[in-house]
Parts: sequence; structure tokens; C-alpha cells
Amino acid sequence: MQFRVARHTNQIKEIKDFYIKVLNFKILGEFQNHNGYNGIFIGKPDLSWHLEFTTTHENVDHHFDKDDCLVFYPTTQQEYDEIIERLELHHIKPIKSKNPYWNDNGISFLDPDGFVVIVSPFRIK
Repeated sequence: MQFRVARHTNQIKEIKDFYIKVLNFKILGEFQNHNGYNGIFIGKPDLSWHLEFTTTHENVDHHFDKDDCLVFYPTTQQEYDEIIERLELHHIKPIKSKNPYWNDNGISFLDPDGFVVIVSPFRIK
């Protein structure tokens, strides 16, 4: 089974830059004017998941909670350290998570749409 998280955004360029430049994801595909939608698929090649971000002429009105998070687990110390370095390079400040577990077990920050993204070292081999 494969998995996709799809989300609509008004800031597709900022979202694209964030997930590529900070988390080092790759563009896996793009589409234009598919029934009025433009979008990108972002992730890591050869994995069974990816993120899809779409945009239209409509204004997005997100309703989310601070417990709604994307959690990523780098598998090497180098990958984790490089993400932390890129966060600092792009002046992205960590935030305090609503769930105290993530304050002890990862680093939390916001993507350009204000969604919480967490990077945890728990899967480092």
C-alpha cells in the first residue's frame, strides 16, 4: 500500500521551497490545470509515501489544531543533523509543541501554512 497526504495551499511556491530546501525532499511530479488545480508531489524517491500540495484560484481556509502534525523520522544521524542545520540556515525557529512528548523527543516547527512539522531522532540506526 502507498500513502499520500494531500493538502490545498495558497502558498505553493513557499511550501515547495520549504519541503525541498529544509527537509531535503524531492519533486516527484507536478501537474498544471487539472480541472483548475495545479499541484506538486514531494517526497523521497523509492518510498511508499509522498505529500501532495495543490492550489486553485480559491482562498484556502485551513482549520487545524496544534496537535495536527506531520512527523518525520530521519534514519541516520547525518540526515537529522543536516535538517537541523537547514532549519537554522533558513531562520526557522523551533516551537514548543502542544503535546509535551514531542518537546522531549523531537524538534517542532511550522511550515509556511502554519502546520506543525516534527523531526524526531527515534529511528536513527
